[in-house]
Amino acid sequence: MSLTAPALFSRPETTEAVTRGAARLLAALGWAPICEMPLPNGRRADLMALGPKGEIAIVEVKSSIEDYRTDRKWAEYAPFCDAFYFAVAPEFPRHILPEGPGLIVADGFGGAVLTEAPVALLAPARRKALTLSFARLAALRMV
Repeated sequence: MSLTAPALFSRPETTEAVTRGAARLLAALGWAPICEMPLPNGRRADLMALGPKGEIAIVEVKSSIEDYRTDRKWAEYAPFCDAFYFAVAPEFPRHILPEGPGLIVADGFGGAVLTEAPVALLAPARRKALTLSFARLAALRMV
């Protein structure tokens, strides 16, 4: 068995790989992703991405069944995005995820959108505030 077999990954390694792959997928689709984006409600999105037309997507990475069952903060992300996705590793049991959000399956190299997220457009004032926060965070990370 290879040392990189998914069964040997710890939860932090799985989280890192799925996050990296989902971010690479989003970038390949023309989106600008950023990790660990603070939200106005005090939560932090695993990934937030800004689309070519200013649309905003949030991606919640789930690294294990335990992570999914114990962390329900993702339900509080909808007011801050046009589209919400879960991102999981290929071996994740996808049948436990709720229907409704979009679904990305990813590894450390890339990913695929298995289910498109439904779109619920943000109010213009909220979009402007989130886009400004996104831009400032991205710029500050360059310093």
